[in-house]
Amino acid sequence: MMNGRKNNLKDGSALILSVWLLLLTSDIWANYLNLPYFDNSLTRIVQDTTKPVPRFRGTSDTIPKKPDSLLRRSDTIPRITDTIPGKDTVINKIDTVNVPVSSDTLDAPVSYKASDSMVLNVPEKKITLYSKGNIKYKDMDLSADSIELDQGTELVTATYRKDTAGNIIGRPVMVQADSKISSDVMKYNFKTQKGLTQGSITQQGEMLVIGEKVKKINETDYYAYRSQFTTCNLDTPHFAFRANKMKMVSQKLAISGPIHPEFEGVPVPIYIPFGFFPLSQGRHSGLLPPQFSQSEQFGLGLEGLGYYKVINEYFDITMRTNLYSYGGYSLFLTPTYRKRYRYNGQMNLSYQSSRVLSSTAKQEFNTTKTYSVNWNHTVDSRARPGTSFSANVNVASTKYNQFILNNPQANFNNTLNSSIAYSKTWGTKYNLTATANHSQNNQLGVINLNLPNLAFTVSTLYPFQPKEFAGTQKWYHKLGIGLNSTLANQVSFYEQDFSLAKILDTMQWGAQHAIPIQLSLPQLGPFQISPGISYQEKWYSQRLTRTWNPGENKLDTSVSKGLYRAGDVSFSVGVNTAMYGMFAGFGKNSPIAAVRHTVRPTVSFSYKPDLGAKHFYDQTIDSFGRKQRFSYFEGSIYGPPSEGVFGGLSFGIDNNIEAKVRSKKDTADGGLKKIRLIDGFGFTSSYNFVADSFKLSPFSLYVRSTLFEKINITAGATLDPYKTDSMGYRTKEYMWKGEKFSLSRVGRITNGNIAISTSFQSQAKDKKAAQQREEAMRQEGMLTPEEQQAQLSFARANPAEFADFNVPWSLSLSYSMNFSRQFKSDFSGWETISYSNVAFNGDFNLTPKWKIGMSGNYDIKTSAIQYYTMYISREMHCWQLSVNVSPVGRNRYFNFTISPKSGILRDLKLNRTRYFYQ
Repeated sequence: MMNGRKNNLKDGSALILSVWLLLLTSDIWANYLNLPYFDNSLTRIVQDTTKPVPRFRGTSDTIPKKPDSLLRRSDTIPRITDTIPGKDTVINKIDTVNVPVSSDTLDAPVSYKASDSMVLNVPEKKITLYSKGNIKYKDMDLSADSIELDQGTELVTATYRKDTAGNIIGRPVMVQADSKISSDVMKYNFKTQKGLTQGSITQQGEMLVIGEKVKKINETDYYAYRSQFTTCNLDTPHFAFRANKMKMVSQKLAISGPIHPEFEGVPVPIYIPFGFFPLSQGRHSGLLPPQFSQSEQFGLGLEGLGYYKVINEYFDITMRTNLYSYGGYSLFLTPTYRKRYRYNGQMNLSYQSSRVLSSTAKQEFNTTKTYSVNWNHTVDSRARPGTSFSANVNVASTKYNQFILNNPQANFNNTLNSSIAYSKTWGTKYNLTATANHSQNNQLGVINLNLPNLAFTVSTLYPFQPKEFAGTQKWYHKLGIGLNSTLANQVSFYEQDFSLAKILDTMQWGAQHAIPIQLSLPQLGPFQISPGISYQEKWYSQRLTRTWNPGENKLDTSVSKGLYRAGDVSFSVGVNTAMYGMFAGFGKNSPIAAVRHTVRPTVSFSYKPDLGAKHFYDQTIDSFGRKQRFSYFEGSIYGPPSEGVFGGLSFGIDNNIEAKVRSKKDTADGGLKKIRLIDGFGFTSSYNFVADSFKLSPFSLYVRSTLFEKINITAGATLDPYKTDSMGYRTKEYMWKGEKFSLSRVGRITNGNIAISTSFQSQAKDKKAAQQREEAMRQEGMLTPEEQQAQLSFARANPAEFADFNVPWSLSLSYSMNFSRQFKSDFSGWETISYSNVAFNGDFNLTPKWKIGMSGNYDIKTSAIQYYTMYISREMHCWQLSVNVSPVGRNRYFNFTISPKSGILRDLKLNRTRYFYQ
């Protein structure tokens, strides 16, 4: 460190002013013969004595003349004599190309600055920068409190200083390319790119290397003496790997001799013969370390052992395995592919051979073999405009989810769905879509396949609309016609009955064609009139016929294969409008300024002849002779055609209510703020004038709202206006017939549903950190759907590792309930089936460093907790302690983990896991 600093500002300013006046009023070099110019070493021409020096005369050119390559010997163009006088200064000027350059000249400019002062030591050719000195050369940027530049040796020396309190000011920091190094004392040579530092800290991505001495031998290679390797950014790190010697290659790797870990400065007596630390960013092949687990049903486990292989920049493969001491194992193969701006996808092939300790005395172990196939593929829309392809395949054995440990959400997931879709669009009128769908119920073991499904759509065409016209459009110009055609195939079977013969026996196909014809008429005042005609035809591959078997007292069903069709046509005229009403009489001091009610009624008249009656029949369903109406095409893909003549009105009313409230914080728009009280509520129904009975259709009721911008409510119900008999069957009498009209006599609620959800959380303690977290989440949002699902599953299984201490508390609640009246499977009557549950998720900071959270689902019908998990997390700066517990459910478990926060050291953790399989 330099000790020649002038700390007295008053004396220093007087001295600088005196020197400045002296320079202006006198020739300070008048008594000296040799002038010591500072720039001699940079610009002085070094005479080469090995070659003769030509004398400069008249018109002689210093640049050696070469034969003109453009003029051949046979060229007859005469040489023109130069007529410019010999004293022409342009001709006599020496060509700067041949000017010798000083041997110590740098190949790029050096820029430097300081906030206090700069001292030039001319005889020694040194420059010293004081206070916030900075030097930039090429891609090197050096900052320090004091920097000394020696021009003769091209050596830079940077140091810091301490204030009166002993605090360090201006610690040297050098940034070059992708590496950053901070030191107590730093010496660096511009020309050789070599340097030597003391007390250095260099950062390579997430890794920090602390060295007593660090030697830089070129732009990328470093040697460290008595070094520490860590991800903790404190001056005294909480943990580190200590090595006597280490070599680092910037952004690639670090190699050391024998190393040992230490915590809080205390060495751990575990020595490793050598260390290899990858510093490269991005993908690279390597082993995937396992973690140990223990389960009473599976035994001791080694989970996650595998290998990650990078094939090329577009393709990589992950191979993992789980091994258990009772003999069970799991194999996972996950290839991933991606090509930017074209497509990306991932496949996950899993095989489980589960050997679980039996809970009965008949056998010691239960062995189950299951599999799972997952495939996700997405094509970038910019790759082939007009064409799209996507796949989301999720096929597995019905018992696969039961043997997934530490994932209660998967254990209770009884349905799996898959879809593959291809779409091709020609212009803006024609579209072809091909899909394949799969669904299965793991509880019942039923698998449904729909493939292939084809859909061809023709957008509305206006055949009477001229391509070019002038003046007002005619009414028939808006007459449009379209086409919607679909073809579907369906196969249903039980997993244990899977066979080719079973698939062919249960396969059925169907097709549906719809030709809508519509006319857009000009608006008539506040009313919009829309007439239309629609023709629909369905094709079926089989017919079902039910017959009563009095001997066995049951219904028998027979199936006839073939090609069957049913057609349907309808005519309609619709009218819709909107009405507004406002009430603003709340007074000046009321927080509510006004309330507005919007009503949107719709009425449509339609007529549909009875073209489907021939596809229905009456059949006895019990020994009492009771009859039920059935269709020959019941259970088909597109359903049976509608029966009966309809000539009536379809009507409905939609409402929403908004309010304007006075806001003290927001003064925009006069301090008024618009809020929605009820987003929408209303009903729809119809009345058939030509039907002989049941003219009034059930009412469909609905309501949706967001109260206080926090509570989301959605509800719906079906209101049947007809009475029922003792067996629950509908009668032709209205509920209010023969009774005094009241709301309880309007009708019967046959099915309904309601869902309420809300979430609350406190404000972030550090808003800047919260914004950085949101930005990181947005960047993760650019991941593929399968990567997002994988991360979501891991977060659900290990919530403690993702605790956000910046948010003191958060809470989310949801409630859902639905019920319906369904026909019993034996046709003996009706029954009501209902479901209701409450889900919750929340956490809070017990202390600034401790967080507790929990989530679960409670089934109200069974009065039981379906699943419940809780966690405790401890913030330890660069480490994190997490405890996850699931005491309820099929797979109960607890997990205790201490791991570094750094992603590069995620697998370096202490883990204790135990499972309790039910």
